[in-house]
Amino acid sequence: MSDSKYLPIYLNDHLAAAVGAVQLARRAAGANRGTEYGDALAELAEEINEDRHALQGLMKRFGARGDAIKIVAAFGAERLGRFKLNGELLRYSPLSRLEELELLSVGVAGKLGLWRNLRDTIGDDPRAREVDLDELIERATSQRRRLDGLRKRAAAEAL
Repeated sequence: MSDSKYLPIYLNDHLAAAVGAVQLARRAAGANRGTEYGDALAELAEEINEDRHALQGLMKRFGARGDAIKIVAAFGAERLGRFKLNGELLRYSPLSRLEELELLSVGVAGKLGLWRNLRDTIGDDPRAREVDLDELIERATSQRRRLDGLRKRAAAEAL
């Protein structure tokens, strides 16, 4: 797998998703500033950004260059997502919070799959040894658990 032509594509797909997830988490943290949601989302945004850096480091070691088009597309998609109708005309709504948490949960689930797939396929490759894939798996599992708790509370408030 380490010499697969598909590895750089796969890594770039996840990098683009990570760029969008960092932006979404930061925006959601700002919209919820001063609340328990805001603090938790700010922490998650920082962790997701650290995970993005770990992925970029792994890509560099495997000689996979970042795909600027995918990254710009992910950034743009996150921006466009801000225009989604949320039941309020001019302000943030409980539905916005719920849907942002759901999107982040989906992203973290995908990232968890990424780390597991990499551990199972290239984990023994010397180029991957500087990245602790088991630690990244544990962190993604923790993120998923925390997001699930926030999502359940947000659903109760919104629905």
